[in-house]
Amino acid sequence: MKFFSITRACVVLIGLSVNVAFAAIPPLFVLNSLEASVSVIDPLTWAETSRISTGKEPHHLYLTPDEKSLIVANALSDTLTFLDPRTAQVQRTIQGIVDPYHLRFSPDMKWFITAANRLNHIDFYRWDGKDLNLVRRVATGRTPSHLWIDSRSTTVYSTMQDSDELIAVDIATQTIKWRVHTGAMPADVFGSADDKRIFVGLTGSDSVEVFDVSGPQPVSIKKIKTGNGAHAFRSAGDGRHLYVSNRVANSISKIDLVTQQVVESYPVPGGPDCMDVSADGRFIYVSSRWARKLSVVDTEAKKVVRQVTVGKSPHGVWTLQHARR
Repeated sequence: MKFFSITRACVVLIGLSVNVAFAAIPPLFVLNSLEASVSVIDPLTWAETSRISTGKEPHHLYLTPDEKSLIVANALSDTLTFLDPRTAQVQRTIQGIVDPYHLRFSPDMKWFITAANRLNHIDFYRWDGKDLNLVRRVATGRTPSHLWIDSRSTTVYSTMQDSDELIAVDIATQTIKWRVHTGAMPADVFGSADDKRIFVGLTGSDSVEVFDVSGPQPVSIKKIKTGNGAHAFRSAGDGRHLYVSNRVANSISKIDLVTQQVVESYPVPGGPDCMDVSADGRFIYVSSRWARKLSVVDTEAKKVVRQVTVGKSPHGVWTLQHARR
């Protein structure tokens, strides 16, 4: 009888441990831009466990420096929704953040910067770990799209999708340092680890444009042909490779940052857009924008191995359990 009790207790404890382990695996979040919601995906069952209401047109999302909140930027409602990245519970909503289309924290954690895509400005907020205080609104020109901040927290780069430009803004003074012409309809922007190169996805073309920004003025040095509608970036996590989604070509390209060449390509249907990468680097989680799907790409098999139905016009994708960005 004692043996049975001890055995049963062990089984119960093991079962509890397994349940706790499962519960500890954070979900995937997919923004549904035309549905004002976030789909919460269980990475074990690949089921949509809930759909959270947000403000109008959530497009991008970003983790707070302490990793306690995932911020959803709701562009048309001028709000930020804070979610728990582990439980997907809504923590709070901040009002009065004007047109937050794209967003980033500076690496030194002092600044929270947003791009007002429809209102043509970039906003600089002081961040104290809890509250946001607007310091400066910088007029940029036509349609600031995506942001990148260098590793020293000195410069923020922004693409200007309707004037075909890339601008650099000095963070200390919140003034524009320079602007340079790009290829057609620049979207996402990514910086090399040494801060010397900036990569720009040309959604109106078929390439990624590379700029040398190591000097006082930027110089366009190369266009890497990837596929029509080159749009969003995500680091592969190995320090050498970068993924870019080609929205029109229905593919994802893998770029070698050293040779600046495409080394692999993966077919992805439905207009692949924003991405995240699994912690082990094997899987790409990508929103198929026109198909209302989250697509999972196996980079070893080089194909989509799973799709999950989400809401209308899925855009941003995020998980806490990701490869190094």
